[in-house]
Amino acid sequence: DYVPSSKLTVFAHQFSSIAGAGPVTGPILASVFGWVPVLLWLIIGGLFFGAVQDFGALYASVKNEGKSMGMIIEKYIGKTGRKLFMLFCWLFTLLVIAAFTDMVAGTFVGTGVEGMPDATSYANSAAASISMLFIVVAVIFGVIQKHLGSRMNEVIKAIVAIVLLVVMFIIGMKFPICTTKTAWIYIVMAYLFLASVMPMWLLMQPRDYMTTFMLLGMIIGAVVGVIVAHPSMQLNAFSGFNVGGSSLFPTLFVTIACGAVSGFHSLVSSGTSSKTISSEKDMPMVGYGAMVVESLLGIVSLVVVGAVAVNGTKPDGTPFSIFSSGVAGFLEKMGVPVTVATVFMTMCVSALALTSLDSVARIGRMSFQELFLGDTTDTAKMTPVQRVLTNKYFATVITLFFGYLLTLGGYNNVWPLFGSANQLLAALVLIALSVFLKTTGRTGWTLYFPMGMMLVVTFTALIQKTVALVKNVASGQATFLVDGLQLIVAILLMVLGVMVAYSCIRKLFGAGKNSEKEAA
Repeated sequence: DYVPSSKLTVFAHQFSSIAGAGPVTGPILASVFGWVPVLLWLIIGGLFFGAVQDFGALYASVKNEGKSMGMIIEKYIGKTGRKLFMLFCWLFTLLVIAAFTDMVAGTFVGTGVEGMPDATSYANSAAASISMLFIVVAVIFGVIQKHLGSRMNEVIKAIVAIVLLVVMFIIGMKFPICTTKTAWIYIVMAYLFLASVMPMWLLMQPRDYMTTFMLLGMIIGAVVGVIVAHPSMQLNAFSGFNVGGSSLFPTLFVTIACGAVSGFHSLVSSGTSSKTISSEKDMPMVGYGAMVVESLLGIVSLVVVGAVAVNGTKPDGTPFSIFSSGVAGFLEKMGVPVTVATVFMTMCVSALALTSLDSVARIGRMSFQELFLGDTTDTAKMTPVQRVLTNKYFATVITLFFGYLLTLGGYNNVWPLFGSANQLLAALVLIALSVFLKTTGRTGWTLYFPMGMMLVVTFTALIQKTVALVKNVASGQATFLVDGLQLIVAILLMVLGVMVAYSCIRKLFGAGKNSEKEAA
């Protein structure tokens, strides 16, 4: 997991991993409240909540030998806090795997009549074949970097990555793959297994590096497209504090997750990115900069839905279809052929979710392992049961199995629970970072308001979601996989959240507030 890399390479991994479905899905879903509250939260949340948390987690991890947030919590708060936090993280990664796997598999489905798919199905099938090529080419690119890295400067490496991207697009558009959603779920799960256990330099890093050029191309194309098309804002500025039975508080703040603040980002910062940082000088660009670019993507998503809104609110369709068709329309006005624009955007939105998926599968595996780690990582000193539970292959299989079970509930059912858990994780990380800063004699009061606000928001949302699930179960309309399993996870997340928050806050404001030097 420890692979010191260049600043651009680490930035590419961080941005590709954190820029999942959230900055597209969240702002579009939340746009029902109007574009003003969405824009304000994307800017304020991104700059003062999300970017601060992402950089803070990266900073704390690098200062503690690249350890994950769970291990940092053990050092500054205690073993019980670490165990509770790792269990919370592991449950959270299951929700991410479920939501994003269902989303990616649905995006890849293409059906054809006598081998001639329609335009939408063709775009989906072509994007699927490009994604499969991505995996193979990433491994080849990883091997090239490993053996020729010293002879390749950043410009040459970037040119090679872009050329490989273009070749993959051409081949993928010539040979689209058509199969069922179920088949794609199994294929994605197989890929996640490989991403979880293979060395970082061989698959994830080169894949994320190439993906970043594609995603940045999408953002630049969208921004330029908006300027060229110059669409009018069709969304209401403000639609009210209660829309369609959902109140602005807390719905807005848990719906717009990754574009403003996301606990998942801290797992990437401390789980994978911190282990590839070569110099502490690279951290502001990687930790803070990647989040700023993601907030920009969230604002682009808001502009896109505003341009295609109907009667002051978002049009029908999934957020991904709204975003991809909207940006494809902008690109078409710039002279890009509609087929190329549609395939490119379909590939980009699927890559948004897929690059987060491989990171979260690896983080989930590591969280499961760390949950059962004792005082040593030496397998010779572990019990037989502990050796099995901390085995990376066993941990990966268990993580993906339970993620698959939640996938059966469907993306729409899992997303609200994912959003609440994600923001609660952000609050817990902000508290833990505050403890770290105070214990090491650094100033951390700027984190107090963000952590307090996110705690109130997320517990309110989780309680609302739990009440809704209980009503479904009580009415006899619930199924175990859709509602029952989610109810169990929701209750566990709330209980764990309370326990972790209590441990951290007691340490932050209680007797254990001496500096690290004094404690020693």
